[in-house]
Amino acid sequence: MMKVTVLYGNPTSADEFEKHYHNVHMPLAAKMKGVARVELTKLISAADGGKPPFYRMAELYFSSEAQMKETLQSPEGKATVDDISQLATGGATVMIGRVDD
Repeated sequence: MMKVTVLYGNPTSADEFEKHYHNVHMPLAAKMKGVARVELTKLISAADGGKPPFYRMAELYFSSEAQMKETLQSPEGKATVDDISQLATGGATVMIGRVDD
């Protein structure tokens, strides 16, 4: 299983981020075929109780590397990836990993 993790930096406006995230970005992501599982997290604190270095985390799971590539290279996948730059006023870090079984 493969996983794409997106770590969203703290936005300039949390309200604007949330509006775009729920009204634009997530509807785009919902159109992607081949995603086995999605896990969305709104981060609330760092381990020491301070402000977390990231605002949100999205994890998308795929059954295989081939499925992940097919999904991300589809028009729906490209639209979702392209929208990250519109959404992430605090920057975004995207990582791809193989999940250990």
